[in-house]
Amino acid sequence: MTTTTRNPGTGAPVTAAEILARAKALAPLLRERSQEIEEARQLPPDVVRQLRETGVFRMCFGREWGGPELTSMEQVEVVETLAYGDASAGWCAAIGAMTGAISNFLEPATAKEMFPGLDMITAGLIAPAGRAERVPGGFRLSGRWSFGSGITHADWVTSGAFLYEDGKPYASPDGSNAHASRQFLVPGHQVEVVGNWDTTGLCGSGSSDYTISDVFVPEEHTYTFYKPKGRPSPLAQPDSFMRSLCAVPLGVARAALDHTRETVLGRTDRMTDTAWADMFRVQVTLAECEADFNATRSGVYSSSQRHWEVLASGDTLDDLTPVERAASSLAWVHAFRTSRAIVNRLYDLLQTWSINRSSPMDRWMRDTATMCQHVAASDLILESAGAYLLGRPPKFRMSLGLVK
Repeated sequence: MTTTTRNPGTGAPVTAAEILARAKALAPLLRERSQEIEEARQLPPDVVRQLRETGVFRMCFGREWGGPELTSMEQVEVVETLAYGDASAGWCAAIGAMTGAISNFLEPATAKEMFPGLDMITAGLIAPAGRAERVPGGFRLSGRWSFGSGITHADWVTSGAFLYEDGKPYASPDGSNAHASRQFLVPGHQVEVVGNWDTTGLCGSGSSDYTISDVFVPEEHTYTFYKPKGRPSPLAQPDSFMRSLCAVPLGVARAALDHTRETVLGRTDRMTDTAWADMFRVQVTLAECEADFNATRSGVYSSSQRHWEVLASGDTLDDLTPVERAASSLAWVHAFRTSRAIVNRLYDLLQTWSINRSSPMDRWMRDTATMCQHVAASDLILESAGAYLLGRPPKFRMSLGLVK
């Protein structure tokens, strides 16, 4: 596991423009390292260092921390740019940047002690898969969690667990008698990585299972999403962890579109001696894929912009219409699924030029297939949004910024 990394010195980026510029400079290098990243099944240490230096992991820290406090739209653009270089790097960047968001749900003094620098990486699974026994001063945490993207280079690991007291389930304090759960933050070196990440795509994300065995977690290192404890802001919201993840498929789709166009311009049909760029099928397919990309990307940015405007004005998500509130989570799903469809169409368009392992199309097809299995791309999001639009209780409330 990595050790805590403090802020770099005066060269640390402090604005969205600086972070984006560094991401753009790193993307071509990530593309060159894609095969190595995939074969390693995790990000190499020097790649993690380069990502830290872009400032991507400080995106969600507020200005009171000296952070850049990027808007949702700015975060999406940065992650898109990194995913354009390598999908696994973009994925780990989006996951690891949750540190600043988590700081909003801890007591400020505790957060500043735990995160002495803004470029620290947090990974883990928020679903309550573990068991936390209440003891004096905190909890003893044990369990096994799946899909710990970036777990191999995390400074802190956040994990959801159900609460127990004297060996019995602890009821939720909201009066519902539901089994209470919360999030637990554990230093990365106290986590054991299982190393079972051997998948179709996103191979370099290192999303292995991990275990925690009877680790004491102080009460102040636990949190819930019910109420922010820091300064109210658009980043101090339950859905802030999910906003930039859809940027990864968008970045991959953009990369596939550009690669296909460049490939087509250099190809001639050997049977007819016709330039591919002059073929109806090629022109129509590229145009349709560009149209799909532009539409789905616009949906992500416009819905995020509306949410941000409302929250930045001091209002809450409750001040949005149901259609406006559901728009962001629907845009996430659409970005994942449309990007996968674009990559698949382009893969078919290039035919045998796609099928070699040396072709980036092969990796992009596998990466988008794998990322579309994530909960952010699942029918659960659609079901929850649909239920909310119909005035019914959604199953996955966090995707709509709901916690109660």
